[in-house]
Amino acid sequence: MCAQANTGALLDRILESRRGEIVHRKKVLPETALTYGVQAASPLRDFLGPLSRPGINIMAELKPASPSRGILREPFDPVVLAQSLEAAGAAALSVLTEPEFFRGSLKNLRDARKNIKLPVLRKDFIFDPWQVWESRANDADSFLLIVATLRDDQLKELIALGRKLGMEPLVEIHTREELDRALAAEARIIGVNNRNLKSLEVRAETSFELVDHIPEDCIAISESGIGTNGELIRLRAAGFDAFLIGTRLMLSSDPAAVLAELLGHGAQGK
Repeated sequence: MCAQANTGALLDRILESRRGEIVHRKKVLPETALTYGVQAASPLRDFLGPLSRPGINIMAELKPASPSRGILREPFDPVVLAQSLEAAGAAALSVLTEPEFFRGSLKNLRDARKNIKLPVLRKDFIFDPWQVWESRANDADSFLLIVATLRDDQLKELIALGRKLGMEPLVEIHTREELDRALAAEARIIGVNNRNLKSLEVRAETSFELVDHIPEDCIAISESGIGTNGELIRLRAAGFDAFLIGTRLMLSSDPAAVLAELLGHGAQGK
């Protein structure tokens, strides 16, 4: 299958930045040292179970900023946000750790996870096995892999390493060709991103177009552009098991109340 895709100007800039940073960090903290961090990490939490329960399962995302919207939330308190979203009914948490474009950090992930009982996904641009070791050493229960940014051999290697460490990754796709590549790599959690990573355009129809091609034995997650309980009900009926929602929550003055409404517990869901 193809080599790394032409991912678009913004994504290429993000990847170039991450590659430069990872080269530096690997010199400071070699993989052999990270293996000790993995041994000392907090025990893994079940990531698949909460996403495959009956009903609407929302993975709430913590991100201070985004390239398309700029600063989303300031001040940004990952502990308060994590605790309030857990209390409001989140099934899992996703934490952005990319520092330059999303203003995230691994510290945000560690601090949030330490103060809740939910499983936590590390959301970043991961392309090197070192980053998978780093994710587990920092207590992540899962991590994101973006098919558009990886060759087939990289995708398979990173999935296999994640499983070796007990983490089942969320494998993100946007097109049918990317879905086929994810399935060929034996991905078990498929995230359909409604946002085109090249143009940043969001089309909710992307999820509906691809869900029928996701096997029943995979966990299907719809990501981006979901704004109402009604949309979640339609996507759930179409076959999605869970939903990743971030910007909608982060822009709200009361993210927990918005999450409750999305789940059908607030005024919009009545």
